[in-house]
Amino acid sequence: MRAAAAGVLGSEGRVSAPAPVPSVDWSERWKRDLAPVAVSPRLRVRPSFVHVAPAPGQRELVIDPGQAFGTGGHESTRLALEWLDVLAASRPPASRVLDVGTGTGVLALAALCLAPGRAVACDVDPQAARAARAAAARNGLADRMQVYAGGIEALALDVRFGLVVANLLRSELTPLLPALARAAAPDARIVLSGLLAGECADVTAAAARVGLRALGVRHRRDASGVLWAALLMTTAPASRRSPDGACPGAEFEDANP
Repeated sequence: MRAAAAGVLGSEGRVSAPAPVPSVDWSERWKRDLAPVAVSPRLRVRPSFVHVAPAPGQRELVIDPGQAFGTGGHESTRLALEWLDVLAASRPPASRVLDVGTGTGVLALAALCLAPGRAVACDVDPQAARAARAAAARNGLADRMQVYAGGIEALALDVRFGLVVANLLRSELTPLLPALARAAAPDARIVLSGLLAGECADVTAAAARVGLRALGVRHRRDASGVLWAALLMTTAPASRRSPDGACPGAEFEDANP
């Protein structure tokens, strides 16, 4: 390798001698940078191998990283969790939650942690559905959450949900908007996350064409400077007052880079 490199660099180049690299147990090293995600004083998400006590009165979900998406750390998941936290106080006790593209199930499970009710979670990836079932069992919520592998189109047409959440890329989310609107009950709340800030206007316009009205948006910037967004929408007409205090055009942005 040194000879090949020297040949490419020519007479002006210099190739250093080999240097030993310390042995690292990568199967354990990746855990070092993971920490609990404090969504609010009411909720946090923690990996099982991080042992830090929650704040007094704070519920927690134990979700381990795996091949399914959603441990609370990514900005899109965090934004959706923040909206669920905001909405928890106004959710009726018997409301039903639908989590489309559930991944690890973290959003459906957070909704169940924060307020009474039941949830249905679906994902087209069978492995994600298995991960969500395991997370529900681990957190003692399996009796309140149904999980299936498949798309939203598998739901019965007469099933309605008071809270719908979808954390998906815009290319995946936009085609699902008609189905999300059909699944939402009158005066439902719909959280749409996984969007870049610049995509919100187009998604809001597409949602309006299927009867959804924007109530607000939250923003969060990731470490590379990308600004992510999560929309809160409703099926209620504009004349209805929002019980959760959000209003059309409401802006919420995390100040931390």
